[in-house]
Amino acid sequence: MSNGRLLISYAHPDDESFGLGGLIAAYVARGVDVYLICATNGDAGTVTPEFLNGYKSVAELRLAELERASEILKLKHVYKLGYKDSGMMGSETSHDPHSLWQASQDEVARRVVEVIREVKPQVVITFNKYGGYGHPDHIAIQRATTQAFTAASDPTYDTGQPPYQPQKLYYSGISTWQIRFGIALMRLRGQDPRRVGINKDIDIQAILEHAEPTHATINVGRYFDIWERASACHSSQLGGARSFRLPLSLRRWLAPMQGFTRIYPAPARSRIDERDLFAGVKLDKPIPAL
Repeated sequence: MSNGRLLISYAHPDDESFGLGGLIAAYVARGVDVYLICATNGDAGTVTPEFLNGYKSVAELRLAELERASEILKLKHVYKLGYKDSGMMGSETSHDPHSLWQASQDEVARRVVEVIREVKPQVVITFNKYGGYGHPDHIAIQRATTQAFTAASDPTYDTGQPPYQPQKLYYSGISTWQIRFGIALMRLRGQDPRRVGINKDIDIQAILEHAEPTHATINVGRYFDIWERASACHSSQLGGARSFRLPLSLRRWLAPMQGFTRIYPAPARSRIDERDLFAGVKLDKPIPAL
């Protein structure tokens, strides 16, 4: 086993599976310990009544789904920050003082620093600046994690823990050709790519417009089955996800690669120059090749 440690800092129960299920499975298979920060309880998620049978609240349901997905993905540990889900930008829930969007960035960053200093990951992943699809919680945890990545190494930043500097920071990437392909399919079906999802509040065109450069691509084609099993654990949310995701068979054929934007160390040029997020990382024992 390697001593590789990967920390994913995301917002909701289901982000880890829908977004990075294949990537997580690929690195766990190589002996990397994968940790997750889940910043909210997912309580603003749209849930039809039948899913709430046996659960006291949407949050309890969503966290139970996360626990089942975590077992399939073999996450080493999930850190739940417990903020309220903010819902989409401008919604009533986004103004809740207990929501992640309304929380102090410094406060959230401190909590991420505490996790970084405890886990000591070599590699950290969070959302891109647009939060993937403009969700305020995604944007909030991205900003806090980016701040924490630097603050964690500052000896004057006191959390009662020794300082620690991760070696690499990535933003989860968006494949622009896949988004363009998806938009074309939607238009063929007569769908508006600016109004997607159960609540018609996701703008696929804006996702494309906010895409950032890709510097690393990882082949996760062998792990699509695990990816799909983990995603299926979040069954209460699959109505919205499936409305703009390509079918598994198409994704396996067309899109075996996941892309990432490298923020640190900063790339010299805007091009793909890595096939492994642990490339160049100093480890006591190297992890096996992909």
